[in-house]
Amino acid sequence: MANRVPLSILDLSPVSAGLGRKAALDDSLRLAQLAEEKGYLRYWMAEHHGSEMFMASATSLLLARAAEHTSTIRLGAGGVMLPNHSPLMVAEYYGTLATIYGDRFDLGLGRAPGTDPVTASALRRGSAQLNDVTTDVSQLVRYFSPAPMEKPGLSGAEAATLGISASPAMLRSRVRAIPGEGTEIPLWMLGSSLGGAQIAATLGLPYSFASHFAPKFLRNAVSTYRSNFNPEAETAQVEKPLVMAGVNVLVAPTREEANLLYTSYTQWKMGLSRGVNNPMAKPDERLIQDIPIEHADATQMVGTPDEVAERMDQFVQENRIDELIITSYAWDPELRRRSYALLADAWGAGE
Repeated sequence: MANRVPLSILDLSPVSAGLGRKAALDDSLRLAQLAEEKGYLRYWMAEHHGSEMFMASATSLLLARAAEHTSTIRLGAGGVMLPNHSPLMVAEYYGTLATIYGDRFDLGLGRAPGTDPVTASALRRGSAQLNDVTTDVSQLVRYFSPAPMEKPGLSGAEAATLGISASPAMLRSRVRAIPGEGTEIPLWMLGSSLGGAQIAATLGLPYSFASHFAPKFLRNAVSTYRSNFNPEAETAQVEKPLVMAGVNVLVAPTREEANLLYTSYTQWKMGLSRGVNNPMAKPDERLIQDIPIEHADATQMVGTPDEVAERMDQFVQENRIDELIITSYAWDPELRRRSYALLADAWGAGE
């Protein structure tokens, strides 16, 4: 148990069939509170849109609710999908959170839309090309930095509020994120392929890889990140490469129960393969498979707490991971929370 890496949670606020959307959002709040109680380092929420399964579309609102009902755990987006948002508005939203609740927020940044192409076209305000996202991330770093000394000036909003018809000479010459300015919220670059790794390395940022659904690209992406990391970048936030990796975990007191509970996730994946994205279904005994824990990859670590913790240890050592972020699915929200609690105890989270 000694020297285990920190453990965090990635929550997508999944809906369970028959329980409804509000129940999913309420369970996310309870999960954030459990994460704090059990010693998880971070509780992150992932942005998705137009999904019958995932309710985490307005992440900043949900994180504000979590912040209001927790006090110490780090909260963050895992992540904000930059092609969907103006960097200035991202800085204002998360800067507002940091201004209210203090230095408890992380901002993970991704290039994917987090939705289907039709919904993405309705959301998109920018490009997902590497150069464009790199520019957006660099803008965010500037927005969160302390304000430089400059000649005072009016913003358009101030002039309009006062009924002033301001001349160009009276207006500011620089865009400022207020609130947000000076909060220096830590940024992480997310990825499931080489693109995010290249951006994170170029800008000197921590890197979080989505191995919980794209494990075959993990080693190549992490190798690219580490070999090209630039600690001298103007935007650098860490002195050396820092890698977080995602793991899909389901823990129960017995392997038999864990395998049964996992069939809910199996049904959801089967539906996706047919183009259906329904809420999480109840477990189905007909779909039980005994998943050999010793051969499980990051997409399916299923078993008892000690079995899964041992396999996570192997995964960390094999890939030189600095932090793990866990996602877990079960139809019964109480059993999903139990999975996180049992795993935290077995891992020694917070010790």
